[in-house]
Amino acid sequence: MKVRVDPERCQGHTLCFMRAPEVFELSEIDGHSAPAVEEVPEGQEDRVVEAVRSCPERAISVF
Repeated sequence: MKVRVDPERCQGHTLCFMRAPEVFELSEIDGHSAPAVEEVPEGQEDRVVEAVRSCPERAISVF
């Protein structure tokens, strides 16, 4: 599973990072999120799906 964050939609709510800190990293400037890894590590899939569901801007997608 791979994860993507749309930088145009992300507003820096940081909910994804709170759900899966191993998968997402936050900008020190504005808190916007980006994937920290290209492939979601085994065992982190449920956390990433939870992050997708919790994003109020719908900026996260998995494929």
